[in-house]
Amino acid sequence: MRRLQLLLLLMLVSFSASAQSPAKSDAEARIKRGIDFVYNLEFENADKAFNEIIQEQPNNPAGHFFLAMVDWWRILIDIDNEQYDDRFYDALDDVVEMCDDLLDQNPTDINALFFKGGSIGFKGRLKAHRSSWFDAANAGRKALPIVQEASELDPNNYDILLGSGIYNYYAEVIPNEYPFVKPLLLFVPPGDKTKGIQQITMAAEKGKYAAIESSYFLMQIYYQFERDYPKAMELAVKLHTRFPNNMLFHKYVGRCFVVTSQWEKMKETWQEISNRCQKKQRGYGAGTEREAEYYLGVYDMTMSMYEPALKHFYRCDELSREVDKDGPSGFMVLSNMKVGNIHDLQGKRDLALAQYRKVLDMKDYKDSHRQVQQFIDSPFRK
Repeated sequence: MRRLQLLLLLMLVSFSASAQSPAKSDAEARIKRGIDFVYNLEFENADKAFNEIIQEQPNNPAGHFFLAMVDWWRILIDIDNEQYDDRFYDALDDVVEMCDDLLDQNPTDINALFFKGGSIGFKGRLKAHRSSWFDAANAGRKALPIVQEASELDPNNYDILLGSGIYNYYAEVIPNEYPFVKPLLLFVPPGDKTKGIQQITMAAEKGKYAAIESSYFLMQIYYQFERDYPKAMELAVKLHTRFPNNMLFHKYVGRCFVVTSQWEKMKETWQEISNRCQKKQRGYGAGTEREAEYYLGVYDMTMSMYEPALKHFYRCDELSREVDKDGPSGFMVLSNMKVGNIHDLQGKRDLALAQYRKVLDMKDYKDSHRQVQQFIDSPFRK
């Protein structure tokens, strides 16, 4: 989860759904409704809502931008599938061109600045997901002055605070997490993570369009970097309750139960996720099923139900071989390690040793090689 793509998707100062309102209040309400459709993965309804806005206001970048955001979530829920990439890039390029025309007429057009910055930021986010680091960094370089200008023009706009907060937080945190990134940040202002959290929190509480995305970012910040799991849990539950079909929010609820050792709630949540995967509900694909199998295996192993646990870990390994494109994932490494642990607990030392040596042939994930070497030297015990 904490892959390097966080670096640029976060320091890119993406505007996400944080944009100014179109001229008509009715269109504003419909855009909010369309945004809700997006987050609940009701893509057909979202497409319809934003296309209606485009038909009524063809020269307003709002409808075009948010229509592109539907494809963004199509991409996000199946990140290894690149079928929507070109359409997404083309749509954002069109928004930038439209905004440039508006800015030629009025250089301080706040709407045009918002949507131009948002489009550049989102192009960078996808480039980062695709490991196109130079293109992602270049997008960040272009987006930063736009968000700064928008902030100066409208300092009391809560939606703007999302972009400012994202930058402030990650510009301080990312160099510490990934020191080799520091050269990319030499020519940008220093960050302030405390201020960043305050700004994103304000956007989550008072933003017009950015509230949901701000809550999403806060949830990730508290879970992945701050490790403030109660706060992450509160946000995850809130988002999942509001958008029950969104598998990303659903998974964060399950993850929070894992790290807080709420075992029965953990099992219930991941079993529900697994059930949705079996039903092939939108977003609940092989990657999500793989994660569910792993955590269900962890639950069974914790409860000393070793045979059911082995079945989950074997299935996790099988799914990893299906979805891992760049070598063994963390789930593959850890599931194989835990198979060895279970064999040790069952007194099957030869099988355990074979499993540990298998893990040594995989990449070293979070000190996995050192751990399995310890298990080779001395059998695993609870």
